[in-house]
Amino acid sequence: MKIAIFGMGYVGCTAAACISSQGHTVVGIDVSSKKVDAINAGLSPIHEPGIDDLLAAAHKDGRLSAATEVGNHLDDADIAIVCVGTPSGPDGAHNMSYIVQVTRAIANAVRADRGSPLTVAYRSTMRPGTTDQIIGPIFRSALGDAAEQLVELVYNPEFLREATAIEDYFHPPKIILGTIDGEPSANMEALHHGIDAPIFHVGIREAEITKFVDNTWHAVKVAFANEVGRVCQNLDISAKKVHEIFVSDTKLNISPYYTRPGGAFGGSCLPKDVRALQHIAADVGANAHLVDSLMRTNDAHKHHQFTFVTQGLESGAKVLLVGLAFKADTDDLRESPAVDMARKLLEAGYDLDVYDPALTPDNLVGQNLGYAYAYLPTISTLLVDKETAEAREYALVISTNRLTKTLSLKTTDIVDISSIA
Repeated sequence: MKIAIFGMGYVGCTAAACISSQGHTVVGIDVSSKKVDAINAGLSPIHEPGIDDLLAAAHKDGRLSAATEVGNHLDDADIAIVCVGTPSGPDGAHNMSYIVQVTRAIANAVRADRGSPLTVAYRSTMRPGTTDQIIGPIFRSALGDAAEQLVELVYNPEFLREATAIEDYFHPPKIILGTIDGEPSANMEALHHGIDAPIFHVGIREAEITKFVDNTWHAVKVAFANEVGRVCQNLDISAKKVHEIFVSDTKLNISPYYTRPGGAFGGSCLPKDVRALQHIAADVGANAHLVDSLMRTNDAHKHHQFTFVTQGLESGAKVLLVGLAFKADTDDLRESPAVDMARKLLEAGYDLDVYDPALTPDNLVGQNLGYAYAYLPTISTLLVDKETAEAREYALVISTNRLTKTLSLKTTDIVDISSIA
């Protein structure tokens, strides 16, 4: 099949790499010429383990290309997959402008003489009802009464964790295929052929809410664990031992994932989806008090960690922050708790160095670039290489993602904030 993928960020690049490795022809569409040029050179515009090799192989075999405009790429395409961002708006709701722009572009590019419907599958997280109330009307406006015969709308959420995205793509916990009538989509079933996971054929709205439920639950688990961890830490109780007892109960406590006391939640999904669910709950008159408290307790945990690691540390002291991205082996800085830690350290007057081998400021693009320089405008001067980090003496080393294991540091005063022992 020929697949057009709109949005060459983390989700889109991973999809392009994995789908093309299965023998399909893929064209990536993105407004960023920097991303498009990288893909057309067989290079990955993002840092994700294994992506470079898959993209390079697909490019070499002629199965992968990219463009900044839709052009005629949809004329012979079987599926268009939309992976553009839906960042938080001022009121917490998702900003749907990219979805609208891409949907209009696709609708205007669909030819009326297509032999078979174009399957348009959305993977961007969006509010339940978006397909019915925004996407469908756009297609009907552009294509008229023929819209249903020319386009098949699908919502297919992704379940990718950065740094393990390829493994997660081929071994997902589940596959959700939401369609207008809840019936299976032949093209989407063919796309997922060979992937061993439970498949749910559901209505569009059931599929659309899946990521909100999943991501908010993950956020609940992280926040709950950190609240317990703070209480334990302040009462001189071993949070590590309490956690060990808690997760041993797999019958009632569900699973150990996202429940280990440690770093605040962050990244490109959890914060924005929690805000959006807050907005939805308020909008429909539901009182979701726990959800309302999640961002506040997460911010409280960030401040708690800052005050904990800096207690007794004189202003102006030399500090090394190891790990700035929200997760090791990625360069994603969006809503990374480590970025907040760095900002607080600088504002408090500490002399800060940052070591993160996956980060190169010149390679940051899109929303990642904007977030990095909005919150850490001096990021280029803060980053140090391994040799420099190992050569300098620090009053304190703060580890956010266990990268200190790869360093031979002079100081023994190392605080690991990725877990509360």
